[in-house]
Formats: sequence, C-alpha cells, structure tokens
Amino acid sequence: MVLRDSNPIRKKNLLLTGGMDQIIRVWNPYLPGEPTGMLRSHTAPVIYIHVSAEDNKIFSMSTDNTIKIWDLETNSCLFTASSKASGIRGEPGACLYLPGPGALRVAADILAPLHLRLSSPHKPHPVVSHKEPVVCCRYNSTFRQVISCSEASVVKVWDFEMGRLLSEFTEAPGTAEITCLTFDSSGRRLVTGGRDSCLKIWSYNSGHCLHTLKHDGEQGEVCDCTYLEVNQNKCIIGVGWERRIDVYFDTPCDFHHFRKPQPHWQDDLNHGHKEDILCVAHCPPSLLATSSYDGEIIIWNVISGHVYRKLNSPSSSDGTEDREGPERSVSCLAFLKTRAANLESASASLMATGPAGSVTFWRLFSGARPIANFAPSRDKAQVSSTVVTAGDACAYVADQRGFVHVCDVEEHGLQGQELQPPTNVTFWRAHVSMVTPLELIEEEVLLSSSLDRIMRLWRRDGAFSGTFGQSSPWDIFTPASWSHPRVPHEILTDPQSMPAHPVLEGGVSATCRGEEQDKVVEGKASAEPEKTSDPRSPGDCILEVKEDSCGGDGFGSDRPPLEQSEPPRGTPALGTPSIYQSLRSDPEFVSLTALV
Repeated sequence: MVLRDSNPIRKKNLLLTGGMDQIIRVWNPYLPGEPTGMLRSHTAPVIYIHVSAEDNKIFSMSTDNTIKIWDLETNSCLFTASSKASGIRGEPGACLYLPGPGALRVAADILAPLHLRLSSPHKPHPVVSHKEPVVCCRYNSTFRQVISCSEASVVKVWDFEMGRLLSEFTEAPGTAEITCLTFDSSGRRLVTGGRDSCLKIWSYNSGHCLHTLKHDGEQGEVCDCTYLEVNQNKCIIGVGWERRIDVYFDTPCDFHHFRKPQPHWQDDLNHGHKEDILCVAHCPPSLLATSSYDGEIIIWNVISGHVYRKLNSPSSSDGTEDREGPERSVSCLAFLKTRAANLESASASLMATGPAGSVTFWRLFSGARPIANFAPSRDKAQVSSTVVTAGDACAYVADQRGFVHVCDVEEHGLQGQELQPPTNVTFWRAHVSMVTPLELIEEEVLLSSSLDRIMRLWRRDGAFSGTFGQSSPWDIFTPASWSHPRVPHEILTDPQSMPAHPVLEGGVSATCRGEEQDKVVEGKASAEPEKTSDPRSPGDCILEVKEDSCGGDGFGSDRPPLEQSEPPRGTPALGTPSIYQSLRSDPEFVSLTALV
C-alpha cells in the first residue's frame, strides 16, 4: 500500500490513510494492529484525504479525478463528484481543502475551485387527509364514521375510532363541485349540495347516487343544506345563490331519480332575502334561521313558512355603513337550543358571526335585538365556523387563521345586555389555514377540517388526538395512543403560531394568573434572512451535500407513543393557560407543554 496522505485527528484519536488499493483506512494510533474502519467506494488509487473535524466530514480524491465526501461518524459515503461534473480536466497534481470558505481546490490542467454547499435536512412530509382543500366534513353517529369532501368532490369515509380511511368515491367527471353535506335522520344516506344548484342523496357506503334534487330556476351554488323532521314529515332544505329556501320532501315511496322542490313559501317570495343565502340552522321543533351576504338574518316558522323575525347584523366598529360585502356577511349561525326552547325568554338564543371577526348574541323573543357582541380573536380574524355544546355551556369558535377559541357562554346574555365579552377558556392553533367546519362529537371530541387539506381530532381542552390519514392509527378509547402533547409540525413552524404573552414581553410577573392569562393571544412573527452577496465566481462548480436523514418514514412513526394520563373530560376549567408556551421539536410533531 502506498500512503499518499495522512491526517491525525487528536480529539477523536483517529488516523486516516489511503493508497493504491483504493481503500481509505481509519486507525487508532494508540491501538496498533487492525484498522478500526475501512471506507470502500473509490475505483482508483486514493491520492488526497482531508478531515474537517468541525463538519464531521472526510474529503478524498482518487487518480481518476473522483471526489468523495464521507461522514466521519458513520464512515458512509455522502456524495460523489465525477471529473466531468466537477470540471476537472487532465492529470491531478495537487488538492487542498480551505475550511474558511468551505471550498476544495484541485490543480490539474486548470485550477478547479469546488465550493461545498450543505443542504438543510429534509423537512418532514406533512400528513394530509385529502389532496385538495377540505370544504366540509360531518360525523355519522349511526356508524361512528366521519365523512369528508374536498374541492375536487372526492368523498372519503373514515373510521372515527382509529382514523383509518375506509372507502372513497367521487362525482362523475364534468359534474359540479360539492359545497356542503349532511345526513338523513337514519344516518344511512348522505345529502350533498353542489355548485350546479343540485342536491344529491347518496348511499355513501357504496358511492351510488340515489336521487337528484333540482329546481327549474337559474343555476346557482348551494351554500348550505340541512335535514329535518317536522310533524312526522321529513324534508331536505337547501339555500344558496338562488336567494330562496328550497324544501324537498323525503318520501320513501318516491322512486323517481329526479325530484323537484315544493312551491316556495309566500313570505319567502315577498319578504325573503335579497342577497345570496350563506347559512341555514334548525332549532326543533319549528324555528329555522337563514343568513345572507348582506348581513340579514331571518327567523322562520318552518311549519307555516312565515317570517318570525328579521335581524340585521351590526355595523363594523369603524363606522362604515356598507350594506353588503364580505365584512357584513353572516356565514355562521348557531342556536342556543336550551334557551330557544322557551319562547318567552329574554336571554340570547342565537349566535351569529358579524363584521371584523365578531360574534353577536341575539335575543329572539321579548323584543328581538343584539345583546352581546365580541371578537374572539385579538387581530379580529374573520370567524369561519362555530359550534355550541349541548347544554349551551361552551362555544367553540374557529377563524380564518386556523385558531379555535373556547368561550364560556353558560351565563352570557342571560340577563340582558352584556358589556363584557365571555370568558376565554382556552384557545389553540388547529390548522395553518381557514377552518371550514367544526363539529363536537359526543360532547368530548372536536372534529376540525381546513383548507390546508387536513382533518384532525382534538379533545375539548385542545389536546391533539390525531390527523386522519396518519401512518399510525389511534384508539379513541386509549389516551396513550393520542398524539398529545405533540401537535403537527407545520403549526408550530408557521410564524402566526408564535405566542405573545405578558411574561415573555416583561410586562408582568410570571406569577400573574387569572384574567391576565386570558389575554394571551397569538402573535405574528416573520423574519426574512438578510441577503448577502455570493462570493463565488460565475464559473465555480457547486457540490451539494445532504446531511444525514433519519431512518424510517420520516414521520417518527417508529417512535413509541408517549405515556400519559387521560386528559380531563368535560368542560375545560376556567383559566386554563395557553398551551403555546413550552415547545419541543420532533420530526413529525412538535411537543407543546402547558406552562403553569
């Protein structure tokens, strides 16, 4: 063996040699005998070796002008640069590594400067539930399944208890996109609305379209639909751009594929909405609420078809008087059903979205008027979805930035006008984009979906259960299988997830609690790296080397789940601290631990 270059590394007690046999040997100078490692990859005699202890890299060159970069810890070859790709021509004369600029100089017929550029480690590939943004999803209590639909009208059926995909189907090519969905009273059929003004009834287990419901008027998007039973009559109600309420009776003896709606209510024709209807909500036995693009809310008696109340959303705080526009539109409605059951109640019984990210509580009886108005989000992000617990104790409000706010509304609006907002129990970032629908499942689990193509399950207190479509299924009855206290990686790395807290800002002592904790809000952080001039010349060649990647699938799926006790059930305790305060990075998820 001919030794052409050697390089002792004192801290690691290593000596590297290379020669005619094309092998690089690793020796311990204090342990004579056999080499401790052998690097086999060159196909020609090795003429140069350099070790960069700072980077844990070995650079070697052979007589065929091939340059290799090795990992000092694992002795594995990271990168091979051929003479053609590196621009080295002629017989190699000398080679020198410059650690300052991170460059390798090779002298042959010409001097070839090779710059080393280390690429950043691979980012974990995010788990997605759909390939396109998720526009709607619902829980089916009959089969304990979750049904979701994307912008491409791909309908997926998921196992709620484990998060696994069971089946999927899609609309026929050329048909309009699905915009909303609901179930019939038995839970055995799926009802969807589309951009072509049609409602369709599906057997979602087989993906077969059973009926198509369509009116003869102008085509327009169906924005929302609901299924209800009134006096033993079952019907489907659809609302949208037509600005009318379409009522279709669901009769089991009607086997016609195409069905037409009932004649419009006379009050709907004479005193109905003047703009596109965006939302519909039902409160048994007889109340129906619809809201439109111009901010008008109409309460209907669904039995008689008469208008019961007309409400107009409050103007924005900036004093603008625009009667129309996205800032004035009401896209979400939710009845406080325990209060609405009492027709003589003077308390608020309807919750509706409003301008500038606000939520308005409306009194419907004993003089209809707004009696409370507040904005859950400090930066007044537009509210995109709301859901209320069965006993009207808590309201879950999601916004366009992906945050979910939990408000204690059990006593809010009971005694008349409210000047203070309800207590903010807690909040968390559920998605990095707008949350589409929220649904509370069995009063214990919150289902969320978003335009970020993801559907997730959360406990009522914000503990993360999992993402539909993740590689390892969860068991909804086994807390150890949940992802808590981890949250998805993309949430924590998004700048809008950065916290803003009085303690972090130095404004108050770390022992302050109670109301000061309720003021914890999400902060915005954005940083752009400084642009520096590139010291390389235009003709320089670049060697791009990738750092070692972790094994497995890149998601940490081989890592055993964290052992933990079952999170508290029921209504979250008031004063619960924000969970965005102690962070630990993970390849797939990021751990968030509450700071008390």
